[in-house]
Amino acid sequence: MKRLSFVVSLTNNDNDYQQEQAAAAEKAARQLGVDVKIVHADNDALAQSQQLLHYVQDSGVVRPDAILFEPAGGTAFPQVARAAAAAGIGWVVLNHEVDYILDLRRSFKVPAFAISSDHVEVGKIQGQQFAALLPNGGSILYIEGPANSSAAKERTAGMLKTKPANVQVKTMRANWTEDSSYRTVSSWLRLRTSQESHVDLVGAQDDSMAMGARKAFGDIAESERARWMKIPITGCDGMPKTGQTWVRNGTLAATIFIRPNADLAIEMLVDAIRNGSALPEHKLTKPESMPALADLKASPGAIVKKQHSAGI
Repeated sequence: MKRLSFVVSLTNNDNDYQQEQAAAAEKAARQLGVDVKIVHADNDALAQSQQLLHYVQDSGVVRPDAILFEPAGGTAFPQVARAAAAAGIGWVVLNHEVDYILDLRRSFKVPAFAISSDHVEVGKIQGQQFAALLPNGGSILYIEGPANSSAAKERTAGMLKTKPANVQVKTMRANWTEDSSYRTVSSWLRLRTSQESHVDLVGAQDDSMAMGARKAFGDIAESERARWMKIPITGCDGMPKTGQTWVRNGTLAATIFIRPNADLAIEMLVDAIRNGSALPEHKLTKPESMPALADLKASPGAIVKKQHSAGI
């Protein structure tokens, strides 16, 4: 039997979730006896499209059996998808809203599907976390992902559905990395309006950006630092070595576990190619609050106190 080979294109290598995606894909490939090549787009959608076309059109490259990718921008490259499928290459979209999969499957005999966490549900959980941590209401500094990211849009929409009316939200954007969030929050902190703002909680759409905000607070003038460092911070992704650890040691007040799905996508691909198993057009995985929402609601003060004791 031919040994299968896949290309996995991820948005960057600076984000803990993307790093876990790569590790999960490599582990699944080893277990299933397939080859996988991990490439990164450095948060550049144009570079990613050219990267993918390289594996589709370059005659000097052995074509993979399938391409799995998480879009670095606002598009899931429908034209590249058709070119790949026409060349007999399977196509899997990770963590992005996409509307062309059905047409792709009708037109070409290759495995094609999309798999994602339920990002609206991620946002809903985060809104519920805000309600639990601020039972009397308050003001939140909310750090969103890029404006062209469907995941960021869906998380915001979900959050707005569940956050209480007495919780006010001020938003700013970063690019799914600690450094981008650090630069965004640092720039805001230099504005006069930030010194006049009252912030009760920081909520970030991923743990890396949450830590970027924490780092920015730690770098401001000593006279103001204590005030900002007392603010509880929450994130999303909840990877075992980062977000979950930061919640346990009090660095973060809460996170949301979003399981890596590159491994599941590879398992589904292999099963479809080797055994002819049917593939869904779209598959959603379920996120999970950490700590559990019941625990946050039962003792929000204890969670915040734990974060303060961690030096935040």
